[in-house]
This record gives sequence, C-alpha cells and structure tokens, in this order.
Amino acid sequence: MTAAYLWINAVLYALLAIWCTLMPARTSQSIGFLELSSSGQSEYAVIYGGMQFGFAFLFAWSAMSGNHRFGLVFSLAIYVPILLFRIVSVVRYWPVSTTTLATGTLEIVLTACAILLWLGSRTID
Repeated sequence: MTAAYLWINAVLYALLAIWCTLMPARTSQSIGFLELSSSGQSEYAVIYGGMQFGFAFLFAWSAMSGNHRFGLVFSLAIYVPILLFRIVSVVRYWPVSTTTLATGTLEIVLTACAILLWLGSRTID
C-alpha cells in the first residue's frame, strides 16, 4: 500500500513538472501569476519544473528501493508545511482560484494518506 502511495506521488510530481515546464504561461496564470518576466520564467521553471522532478525522483526511488519509511517521512516533511501555509494563505487572500482550491484538496488527501500509512504501519518494508 505504501509503495503504491509513493508511486502515485512520483507520477503526480513528474506530470506536474512536465506540464509546468512545457506550458509555463498557462500553468502560471491558472494559479494567479498574471505575467512572468524572463527572470520569473526562469524561476518558475526551476521551482515548478526542476524541484518537482526532484520530488518525483525521491518518491520513485523510495518506492523502488523499498525505503518506504523515508518516502513517508519525506511526504510528511513537504505536505504538512505546504498544507499549513495553504490554509493560512487561502484564508488570508480569499477568494482564490479553482486551481488553488483543487491543489489544496489534493494536498489534503495526500497528507491524510501519508498520516494514515505512517500511523497504520508498525514496520514499513
């Protein structure tokens, strides 16, 4: 079950990285960036492309290597702070886009799954 969760994360991050890298104007506008300068486009590619490919790699490596405990710790280390910041920012900057709310909903589900997998397993293979 944990390996499947890690693979789902790997695929989601890889797809998101590809989508953001190939369609930066469309994806950035859907999350509220109105216009990106050349520096903004570079930064967007680094964070939404490169870093997310790195996340995909770590999730895939955790699933393939059987290092599921690391994968869950990594998942919790990124999702818990992201979710806390997401909640505060949505409340502070309401109203926000549908894309922002959909992303937040996905983060809630992935965080809940990570917590359940962490709590539900005494030893993770």
